[in-house]
Amino acid sequence: MSAWPAPDSAIRQKVSATIIAKNEVDRIGRAIESLRGLVDEVLVVDSGSTDGTQALAESLGARVIQNDWVGYGPQKRFAEDQAQHDWIFNLDADEWLSEPLRAELKGLLSQPELPSRTYKMRVTIVYPQREAPAPFADSTICLRFYDRRAARFSSSLVHDNVPEDAATVLLNGRIYHKSFRALADVVRKELGYFELQKKEKRKARWEMALRLPIEFPWQFFRYYILSRHIFGGLYGFAAATTIAFMRFMRLVILMGW
Repeated sequence: MSAWPAPDSAIRQKVSATIIAKNEVDRIGRAIESLRGLVDEVLVVDSGSTDGTQALAESLGARVIQNDWVGYGPQKRFAEDQAQHDWIFNLDADEWLSEPLRAELKGLLSQPELPSRTYKMRVTIVYPQREAPAPFADSTICLRFYDRRAARFSSSLVHDNVPEDAATVLLNGRIYHKSFRALADVVRKELGYFELQKKEKRKARWEMALRLPIEFPWQFFRYYILSRHIFGGLYGFAAATTIAFMRFMRLVILMGW
């Protein structure tokens, strides 16, 4: 196991980066490397990888802890509890920090006092066959850097988010996110996600039934036009169609059909 190097000398804040993972040997390396020079430790919480994810993470200097899968929110809360420092930067195994975000974080962490206790940033999708986002690629804004004494991940099995407040600061730099290796992964991942959602289902069955006839066309419009997959060429069309169909299947599964 390699030791994680100390961050750049200018940095004055101690930060733990947390990553939850399972069978991410082909992707987690870039996530870990993008944190180098910024944080005091990288903690990987693994839920039973069989592809060598643990060994690779350790070889890159990360501290690896095994924890059986307990759902998205609880798994990230477990990682928070195991972190050595109160300031947490959460990154998924299929994400990495862009260079502008790395530079922005270095400047922020070099301050003796941080102006806020919670920071959010844009997470921008990158298609599997690309190394940079497509033009006008869709982004979601997520709170990923925070003081765990002021904020924590929710305990929801499916909603892995940290609630923001009026003092939350939006950073300019982006996280890049390869959320799927291929479109078949979207199907497999979403099916597992929907099974978790069944345990927290709150909508009435009749309400979901009313949505069923319009769900696919609405979701296709939402992802192809509003989320700008239209700029992703033929792959963007296929991605929007696949995601829209899986949103339709979500209702079918939650209804118990």
